[in-house]
Amino acid sequence: MTKVAFLGTGLMGAPMVLRLLAAGFEVHVWNRSPEKALQLGNAGATLAASPSIAISGADIVCLCLTDGHAVEDLFFGAAAAAAALDADTLIVDFSTIGPVSTRSLAARVSQRVTGVRWVDAPVTGGVKGAENGELVILAGGEPSDVETVHPLLSCLGKRVCHLGPLGAGQAAKLCNQLIVAINVVAIAEALALARANGLDISALPDALAGGWADSLPLQIIGQRMASGIYEPPIVAVGTFGKDLALVLGTATGEPPALAGKAAAIYRAAAAAGIGMADATALLGFIEQAGER
Repeated sequence: MTKVAFLGTGLMGAPMVLRLLAAGFEVHVWNRSPEKALQLGNAGATLAASPSIAISGADIVCLCLTDGHAVEDLFFGAAAAAAALDADTLIVDFSTIGPVSTRSLAARVSQRVTGVRWVDAPVTGGVKGAENGELVILAGGEPSDVETVHPLLSCLGKRVCHLGPLGAGQAAKLCNQLIVAINVVAIAEALALARANGLDISALPDALAGGWADSLPLQIIGQRMASGIYEPPIVAVGTFGKDLALVLGTATGEPPALAGKAAAIYRAAAAAGIGMADATALLGFIEQAGER
C-alpha cells in the first residue's frame, strides 16, 4: 500500500485526505493546529505529532499549506522536515506559492536529499470540489513524475492537467486566481450598486444566471454575499490578497493594472480586520468604503 504523508489539513486539505482514505491510501497527517486533524484520525488517518514523523517512510508527501513561507519553514525551519525525506520521495504540492518559490524550494530540497522529486499541483474548485473529488488539478513537473502520482490525483480531481515543467501548474493557478479575485471584487461592487438602487440583492445572482455576467463565483460567492452567509467558510478574503500579491510578484514588465487595483482593495480589507473572514465579508467592506 502506498504510504502518503499529508501536511496541512485546513479547509481544502481535510476533505482531500478523506478522499484519499476512501480510495484506500494509507495516509499520515500533520497540521499546525492539531485539533483540526482530529476528525481525520477518526476517519482512519494516522495522526503525526510532527511533520518529520508524518514524512518518515512516505512514498508521496502532499503539501496543502498557506503560502511559500509555510512550505519553506516546514522543510528548513524549526521542523527541519527535509531531513526526514527519503531519496525516492515524490513531493506533491497543492499549495498556491507561485512558480518562483516552487522552483527554488524544489532545488533546495533536492540539494538536501538527492533523488527527491517535486510536482506542483495547485487546485481549483473550492471546498465543494475537494469534498466531491471534482477539483481541477494544474500540474507541473516531469511527465514521469506526474504519471506516477496520477492515481492519487485522480482520486481528488475530475481533471488532471499537466501544463509543463516544474512551476507550470503554479503559473496556471495564478492565472486562475487573477480572474477569480478580480471577479469577486466586481461581484461585491455589483451587489453594493444593486442594493444602493433599491434592488433585492438576493435575486440578482439568479437574474443574471446564464448571461455573460454569470460565473461560478457569482453563483457561489455572490449568492453567499447576497444572503449574508459566512459559515461554513469557503475562501478567506486574505487568500485572494495573498494570491494577487503573487501575481504581481511574478509578472514581468508592467504589472497587470486590474490585479494591482484589486490587490489594493484586498489589502485594505485585511487592514480593516477581515482578512481571515469568508469572502462574504467583502460586500460589507465595499459598502462601508463607499459611505466614507
